[in-house]
Amino acid sequence: MLRTIIRILAGVTSALAVLVAVRFWMDPPLPAAQLGIGPLGPLGIATLRADLGGFFGGAGLFALAAALRNDARFALVPLVLIGLALAGRCVTALGIGLTDDMILPIVVESVLVVLYAAAWRVLPRG
Repeated sequence: MLRTIIRILAGVTSALAVLVAVRFWMDPPLPAAQLGIGPLGPLGIATLRADLGGFFGGAGLFALAAALRNDARFALVPLVLIGLALAGRCVTALGIGLTDDMILPIVVESVLVVLYAAAWRVLPRG
């Protein structure tokens, strides 16, 4: 039962991550502005597509693979990616202080780290 719940949650979060990636590939300035960043010319637009689109796309596709293939090994990629993103947010909060608009992304990433860690622990390997 727990495996099924984790697989469903990983599948749902993977779909959301892939949708975010598609948004970055289609119109990079719009989702970037919602995250408090923006492009500085063509290089900035390409960087948003490559880096953020790639980050969300990679995490989403590996989470989807973990869910569909019932394999913990695929959950390691989104666990590491989201864990590093969360670490970066914590470093920022410690370095310059925590602001109200930083709390939601920290909460979301914390929940995702717990989910993918649970997938890594509960789902079978191979």
